[in-house]
Amino acid sequence: MQHFSISPREMVASNWRNRDLVRALVKREVIGRYRGSILGILWPFVNPVLMLAVYTFVFSVVFKARWNAGSDSKTEFALVLFAGLIVFNLFAECVNRAPALILSNVSYVKKVVFPLEILPTVVLGSAMFHASISLAVWLLADVLLFGTPHITVLLLPLVILPLLLLIMGLTWALASLGVYLRDISQFIGIIITVMLFLSPIFYPTSALPEKYQYLLLLNPLTPAIELARDVLFWGNAPNMTTLTLYLLGTALAAWLGFAWFQMTRKGFADVL
Repeated sequence: MQHFSISPREMVASNWRNRDLVRALVKREVIGRYRGSILGILWPFVNPVLMLAVYTFVFSVVFKARWNAGSDSKTEFALVLFAGLIVFNLFAECVNRAPALILSNVSYVKKVVFPLEILPTVVLGSAMFHASISLAVWLLADVLLFGTPHITVLLLPLVILPLLLLIMGLTWALASLGVYLRDISQFIGIIITVMLFLSPIFYPTSALPEKYQYLLLLNPLTPAIELARDVLFWGNAPNMTTLTLYLLGTALAAWLGFAWFQMTRKGFADVL
C-alpha cells in the first residue's frame, strides 16, 4: 500500500513539485467559473462592489452604525467594513468548498495518479485571485476618497500569511471529512454564517460588552481581520507578538490538517 508522508516538509514540497499543475488548475478554475456568462471575468469586480454597497447601506444608513463614536463618515465605515469582508470572504470561499472538494473530483481519486493534496492549494489560489480583485477595488476607493494609501499596505502579505495557513489546514481536514461524513457541508455552512457575525467585520470589538468580547477572541479570524485593517486603513504596523503567536498557531493547524488528510486518503477510493 502506498505511503503518504505527513511531514511538514512534504506539506510544502508537494506544492512546490506540482507548482506548474497548481498554476494550470487555478487558471482553469478561474476561467471556467465565468465561461459563458455575459459579464465574464468582470464578475469578480461586480460582486465585491455590490456587496459593499448593500452592507454599507444596511449597517451605516438603516442601523446608523459608525466605526468611531466621534465619526459620522459613511465612507470610513464602508472601507473599514470592506477590509474585513475581503479577509472573511477569502476564508469562507475555501472552507465552504472544502467538504465537497474530493467528492467533486472523484476521477482524480479512482482513475489517475494525482497528487490530491494540492487540491486545497488550487481552491486557495482561486480564492486569492478574487481577494486580489477586491483588494484592488478597495485601494482604488481609498485613493479616490482619502488620497495616498498608508505605506503599511505593503505589510498586508505578512499579516495575511497566517490566515492562508489556517485556511489550508482547515481545507485539508474538511476535504477528508467530507468524504466520510456527507452532512458536514451543511454544518460548515451554518458555522460560516455564525463566524460572519461573530467577527469584528460590522463592528469593532469594543462595541461588545466586555463580558462577551471573549467570543470574538475565540474566533480565529479576529486577528487576521484586525491586523489587515490596521495595515490597510489605520496605517498601524502589526503587533508583532500577536502576529508571531498567530503564525505559530496557524502553522500548527496547517500541519495537523495536512497530516489528517494524508493519513485518511488511503480510504477515499473505497468510500467513493
